[in-house]
Amino acid sequence: MADYACTIDEATLEAALPEPAAPATAAPAPASPSAGATAGHTAAEASVSSADASANGGAHPARPLVRGKWHKNDMPRERLIEEGPGVLSDTEMIVLVLGAGLPGHDVFDVARTLLDRFGSLRAMLDATYSDFDGLRGIGPAKKAQLMAIMEMARRSLVDKMRDRSLMNSPEAVQDYLRLRIGGSQHEVFLSLFLDARHRLIRCEESARGTLTRMAVYPREIVRRALSLNAASLIVAHNHPSGAVQPSASDCRLTHTLREALALIDVQLIDHLVIGADRTYSFARAGWP
Repeated sequence: MADYACTIDEATLEAALPEPAAPATAAPAPASPSAGATAGHTAAEASVSSADASANGGAHPARPLVRGKWHKNDMPRERLIEEGPGVLSDTEMIVLVLGAGLPGHDVFDVARTLLDRFGSLRAMLDATYSDFDGLRGIGPAKKAQLMAIMEMARRSLVDKMRDRSLMNSPEAVQDYLRLRIGGSQHEVFLSLFLDARHRLIRCEESARGTLTRMAVYPREIVRRALSLNAASLIVAHNHPSGAVQPSASDCRLTHTLREALALIDVQLIDHLVIGADRTYSFARAGWP
């Protein structure tokens, strides 16, 4: 059985550097050691402008500061309670998750630094523990908080898939896959093993590659399907560039894997190519 090294046949990836952050404005010294410890309640929070909120999907024109502090109804936590999380900017959402900055680090500055480093919320939440190394204001506890949130979201979607036939929930599958590998900077090949009622038995990473190349071994996937007593299978891999059009290698691999699984009476339901915001389905495209 042939094995394939899948190569992304897309345009050369362009390195996008984040825009330099605006110079920080000195804030008045806190009145007491505890001042500024809680997110959303210090004068430093005024540095989040309405333009920043608009750019991050949560425009909210703030009222004038009163004695160097926001009006209570303009604080991120109170706005979330009153109006829902959709009104907050990405920066404000991160601030609420972090809770407070480490001593000497304003939590809003830390939130903006995170967005500058990773470029988006999704990329930030897809990060590994070591990806946060070197970020001032992000210690072990904050790293753990951010990673735990993403893992809770993944497990919630996995639970949804286990409770129903995936043939009736293609949106849940695609949501999970985008969350799991859509923001990865390396190619990842996943196999979703299903029972006779198309419920999820297990989702496993079958291969991991570099930015543009990944070796996938169909014989290993076939062997794993037999060991799990799977009746069907959905496979997926991501394109770090964001483009979802399959390469020639992707098509050859899909054909080989589909035929190999058929020999052991396991159906390949679909092969999905995952981008940051889009998904390509081999089954919907007629198995080209």
